[in-house]
Amino acid sequence: MNEKELNWLLQTIKDPATAERFVLAQYSRGRISFQLMADKARKLGWVKHTANQFAIAMTTRDSNEYTATKFPIAIG
Repeated sequence: MNEKELNWLLQTIKDPATAERFVLAQYSRGRISFQLMADKARKLGWVKHTANQFAIAMTTRDSNEYTATKFPIAIG
């Protein structure tokens, strides 16, 4: 999805919270790039951070969903 398509879809969503959830969902499904999501979030006033600060906030928010995998090591 490019910026033009995203803008058109966002015009059809009246509630700002729903629009924000939509953009995050499209990013999480790989349909829009991180840069497009970050640019749109800044333009719509969802965040007041730089793209790097936004990335840190996004990754730390979900960081507890993943756990480290431990592999047994065979020593012979």
